[in-house]
Amino acid sequence: MSIRTAGLAAAIFSVATASPAFAQTAAAPVADSGATAWVLLSGVLVLFMTIPGLALFYGGMVRKKNALAIANQSFAITCLVTLLWIVVGYSLAFTGKNEWIGGFSRVMGRGMTDGSMVGHIPESVFMFFQMTFAIITPAVITGAFADRMKFSALLLFSGLWLLAVYCPVAHWAWAANPVTGAPVGFLAKRGLLDFAGGTVVEINSGVAGLTAALFLGPRKGFGHDNMAPHNLMLTLVGASMLWVGWIGFNSGSAAAADGHTGMAVLATQIAAAAAGMAWMAAEWMKGGKPSVLGILSGAVAGLVAITPASGYVSPGGALIIGLIAGFLCYWGSTSLKHALKYDDALDAFGVHGIGGMAGTLLTGVFAVKIIGGTPGLLEGNVHQMVVQAEGVGMTIVFTAVMTFVLLKIVDLVIGLRVSPQVEIEGLDMALHGETLH
Repeated sequence: MSIRTAGLAAAIFSVATASPAFAQTAAAPVADSGATAWVLLSGVLVLFMTIPGLALFYGGMVRKKNALAIANQSFAITCLVTLLWIVVGYSLAFTGKNEWIGGFSRVMGRGMTDGSMVGHIPESVFMFFQMTFAIITPAVITGAFADRMKFSALLLFSGLWLLAVYCPVAHWAWAANPVTGAPVGFLAKRGLLDFAGGTVVEINSGVAGLTAALFLGPRKGFGHDNMAPHNLMLTLVGASMLWVGWIGFNSGSAAAADGHTGMAVLATQIAAAAAGMAWMAAEWMKGGKPSVLGILSGAVAGLVAITPASGYVSPGGALIIGLIAGFLCYWGSTSLKHALKYDDALDAFGVHGIGGMAGTLLTGVFAVKIIGGTPGLLEGNVHQMVVQAEGVGMTIVFTAVMTFVLLKIVDLVIGLRVSPQVEIEGLDMALHGETLH
């Protein structure tokens, strides 16, 4: 059993609260103050990644007339997902014995008290930490279809997508038996290594973003109008917040405050720096100038790629993963996108989709047994690469199909895309009655 699976097994719900008979014969778990404090802080850092991090990162990358709209989408999704998570999302993702989807034992937080424990941390802390992951995933998707979706459609689609796509994939990869710690989700049973969301967050959001961009079609003027970012300083600040917040995103998934957590922190920092330099170098060699947006995008690509691997690889492995991700995501966000002519406006697929796939596969190459408990290809475990590839393939197919179905439903019910007039005017004024001056 991987360390990530073991951590999540200790972070589902308290067996004592679920089974009164068991509570009479077993001592109630005691909160580890260090682990609790770190997971709580990590949750705050992950929330910080969305608001204000992603809001500023995306807000600076669009044209000025759409800056408030894209930033507000991150804020509104934060509110929406918070409510859906407590109502049913958390229960669907992390409870039950079915390997495909969770149960309803925690609907509306039923049965959870201030004494409910998840291993050695309060269940409320674990629920909050996982909530922040659920928040940022649909928020990332908005970058792919920036400038052209109705706000009402965005809310409906994001809510449906959370429950129908995110929760099942989270259950597949992370759900575990609360008593034995044995994996419950079918990908976890297969032995998938996904420490903090290579499949659940990154591939999921990237593939959904590409599907939405293709479904909606390109923006008006795509290919000939100037669609350069209106304020790269905002984007730089947002990217910096993402980098800092990602420390909690990855290392908080250890559900502890120990040496293993420290290795995850180190791997995250190294991969981000390596990918930033790799993207910058590729762009410098090709175009003659290293752009600010390039090094920012590269760092985010490294953070994406190390997400599934951070608890399993050595510092050297993290460096190689970062370098590969920087070059690969640069290619995906430039050459591939231009060759296939799809309008992934803010490179949600180019960075998160391609970076997530690369990172999940490379986890199977560079995993080190003495760090994460499972050897990778370099230590002779060829089967791990098969398992990682299965996880990537299953997530791609499921996410693409379900996202298409949900987009079709929303389009039929209320319509997805704003009118050409609204798109030309800008979403800020047309949809929200406000604008930047």
